Amino acid sequence: MKKTKYIEKKIQRVPGFSWFGKNIGIKDDTFDFGGILSDMPCHVAAVFTKNSMPGAPIIVGKEHISNGKLQAIIVNSKNANVATELKGVEDSKQICKLVAKECGIKEDMVLPSSTGVIGVRLPMETIAKGCENLADDFWKSEAHIEAFAKSIMTTDTRPKWISAKVGSATLFGVAKGAGMIEPNMATMLCYFVSDADLSSEVLQGMLKRVADKSFNRISVDTDTSTSDTVVLMTSGLSGSVDEVKFEEALEEMAIYLAKEIARDGEGATKLIELTVSGAQTQDQALRTAKSVINSPLVKTAIYGADPNWGRFVMAIGKVFDYEVDINALKIYFGKGEKKLMINASMLDREIVSLDDISELLRQDEVFIEIVLGDGMYCETVWGCDLTEEYVRVNAHYWVSVVGGYAFSPTTQTHSTTRSARQKHLPTRLAILSACASDLA
Repeated sequence: MKKTKYIEKKIQRVPGFSWFGKNIGIKDDTFDFGGILSDMPCHVAAVFTKNSMPGAPIIVGKEHISNGKLQAIIVNSKNANVATELKGVEDSKQICKLVAKECGIKEDMVLPSSTGVIGVRLPMETIAKGCENLADDFWKSEAHIEAFAKSIMTTDTRPKWISAKVGSATLFGVAKGAGMIEPNMATMLCYFVSDADLSSEVLQGMLKRVADKSFNRISVDTDTSTSDTVVLMTSGLSGSVDEVKFEEALEEMAIYLAKEIARDGEGATKLIELTVSGAQTQDQALRTAKSVINSPLVKTAIYGADPNWGRFVMAIGKVFDYEVDINALKIYFGKGEKKLMINASMLDREIVSLDDISELLRQDEVFIEIVLGDGMYCETVWGCDLTEEYVRVNAHYWVSVVGGYAFSPTTQTHSTTRSARQKHLPTRLAILSACASDLA
């Protein structure tokens, strides 16, 4: 990837925006309610999940941004408000009413988001109480921004944010996501705010292009969430900005956050960056990359540092509309001076250093390039390995939430160190190989 020019890995306050994050008791004693409030109406753009069963907040959110204006975002975690029928839509609208009343703005200037367990009604009495005197919760400090980032987390192990400067304009982005990640626009939520002066029409085209290069290029578990939301709000306080540079900065920010979501995948020990090149069409490059990055057999092999050529061949071959010549296929592991290649001829002649490739697969960041042939098209996607920790996190998630002791990233084993997860690799690989065979 090209070197970044704009982004800074720190909290950067954007003039005119206030934040809060707190616990109101939706699930446990961790932060579960947060918001963003602008001093004035903003231009807005958003992209949402393509899942055909979207959550109630998606339905309400699309309606509220239809005029290109927005002033506040309100988010609850631990409950997604999905599959709750019309009552769920009414609940999301009621939350917007409560926020609007407390903050002195219009109801349709509030965008709601919810993330967490699916199929359970929101605890509206708890949320209504949490909205009391809400205006007093909003502040412009870095501590309040961090509190918001923590309030939107579910199975995330850490908050995710990034900032950038373009001319006199400041951009800041915060995201959450660790599981149910295969966006087609993950569960993922992302909010960008800026004081740049850009119209909603310009922002919408910009955000769609950026999302296609970032959030639509990641995968943790192939499942497209019902709640995926990316929002971009601009107040105009800093005046006009170079649109090209602004989009470049936004793209850098989005790619960084997308990679952090993949890196923090449930149970993950490694970030995978996969490039497919030499494709005959852009469609072939992207579909092949998605097929490989989504393969349970490939993901478990990478977890176990197993340089299993056959699993990559299988995943490439699943893209049925395109034929690939096995004699032209090459796979590279690593980057720079440590980059190693494997192909059918080298395996046949037994001149491949599988131990060296295995060592590259043991790194926290794994780089792979698949060369399909001599075509001119390429695509890059990001993902993570698949471990038994993912099964542990998800096996009883719904029952534990409904039963009153929902998953907490501060207490459950997803927060264990990556070295601890890799402690017993041989045993874990045997378990996962069996699981992956069933999944495939």
